[in-house]
Amino acid sequence: MTQLSVLDLSPVGGTNTQAHAVRETIEVAKAAERLGYNRFWLAEHHNIEGLASPAPEILIAALTQATSTIRLGSGGVMLVNYSPLKVAEVFMELEALAPGRIDLGVGRALGADGRTGAALRSASSEAFPHYFALLNAWLLDASGREPLGADHPAKGIRAHPTGPSHPDLFMLCSSADSAAFAGQAGVGMVFAEFIARSEGGPAVAAYRKAFTPSPFRTDPMAAIATIALAADTEAEARRLDAPRRASTLATATGQRRRFPVIPEALAYLAEFEGHPELAAIEARSIVGDGGAVRRRLEEKAQASGADEIFVMASGPSLEARIRSLELIKPA
Repeated sequence: MTQLSVLDLSPVGGTNTQAHAVRETIEVAKAAERLGYNRFWLAEHHNIEGLASPAPEILIAALTQATSTIRLGSGGVMLVNYSPLKVAEVFMELEALAPGRIDLGVGRALGADGRTGAALRSASSEAFPHYFALLNAWLLDASGREPLGADHPAKGIRAHPTGPSHPDLFMLCSSADSAAFAGQAGVGMVFAEFIARSEGGPAVAAYRKAFTPSPFRTDPMAAIATIALAADTEAEARRLDAPRRASTLATATGQRRRFPVIPEALAYLAEFEGHPELAAIEARSIVGDGGAVRRRLEEKAQASGADEIFVMASGPSLEARIRSLELIKPA
C-alpha cells in the first residue's frame, strides 16, 4: 500500500465556530498519528468563512506537544505573503521543538483573493523564485551546510535557532511547470490535484525528469494531495460529503456560501443536478466505502507514479473525519 498522509484545512463543520474547528484539528492529528499516517500537514487560507487555517505554523507548534511520532508540516505556507527570513526562523523554531519531524511546504499562490492579498501586503507571484532561493539558503545556512554567497547583501544574517537539523522542504504545485521547478531545486513536490482540476501524473513525471539532488534530498519524493471521504457505506459517504460539494459549487458559481446542515446541502445540490461544474467537483474527489476509497487511492498512486498520497481530512463533523481516516488507514 502506498504511504498515506493527511492534509487538514480546519474545516468549520455544522454550526460550529471557527475556534472550535481549530481545536478539532488537534484531535484529527492525534487520530492520524494513532492510525499510522506518515505526515499531518496544515493548509493556509485567508478570509474564507468555512476554513479556520490562516496560520499553519501556530497549529504545528501546538501539535508538536500533542503528538510524538507523526511528521508535521505546512501544506503550505504561501511564501509571497511573508519575509523568507521570518519563514525560515519560524520553521527552525518548530524544528527545535520537534527535531526530525518538521516539513515546510511552500506555495506560490496567496491562499486568498486579491483584496485579502493586498491586506496581507503580499508580493506578486513573480517574486516567488527569489523568495524561494532566499528561504532555501537560510534554511541550509542555519544548519551550517551552505551559507549565502560572499557578496550577497544578506550575508551574515542567519535564521535562528540553529541546530543539527533543518526542516525538510517541499513545494506545493498545481502544474507540470511548477513541479519541474521543484525538481530542479531538489526539494519534495506535492501536487494539489483537487485545486489543479487535472490528474497529477504529468506533474509527477515532469518533477522526476527535472530532479537534481540537493542538500535537502538525494532522491525525488513526489506526492499527490486529493480529497477523500470514506464511510461505512457509499450512500452514507455521499450524504456526509454533501456540505463540501455544495459549498464548493456555491463558490465556483459565484455565491460563496457555506452549508452547515446536510439536508440544506442536499437540496441545493438537487437544484444543480447535471451541472458540469458539479460533475467536475465530484470528479476531483474520492468518496465511498472504506474498501473502495483505499482501492482508488492505490490506483491513483500507481497510475501517477506518486510516492505518497495526501488525503484531505474532509467530513461534516469531527466524528466523520476520524471515521474516514480509520476506514482508509495505511495497511
